[in-house]
Amino acid sequence: MTDVTLDELRELLNADRVVIVDVRSPAEHAGLAVAPCDPRGGRIPGSIGLPLDELFGLDAPAIAERLGLPDEVTIVAYCHSGQRSATAVQLFAGLGYDARNYAGSWHEWSRDPGLPAETG
Repeated sequence: MTDVTLDELRELLNADRVVIVDVRSPAEHAGLAVAPCDPRGGRIPGSIGLPLDELFGLDAPAIAERLGLPDEVTIVAYCHSGQRSATAVQLFAGLGYDARNYAGSWHEWSRDPGLPAETG
């Protein structure tokens, strides 16, 4: 498992068979809770929110249903600083998914005003 870089993630935003999963809290995912170190709140466009605490205890079929996963998908997980998403990637991989961590996460993404963000 290798981490996804910012440049790679930009290219993967609209790729087939790639699902971006935000494992932050629902308030962070909606852009309502913003860390003081981040210039803006929100989420990576198209990402699906699945908080890490909800991920624990789910099996592969439950995850596939919750995320609407196609077969043979790559999951790219992110959070605020890459720690929660690293744990999520281990959980996803343990269930047989091809999973990668965007270690820069929202902390990096939010700093580039040229990168799109969704809220709400």
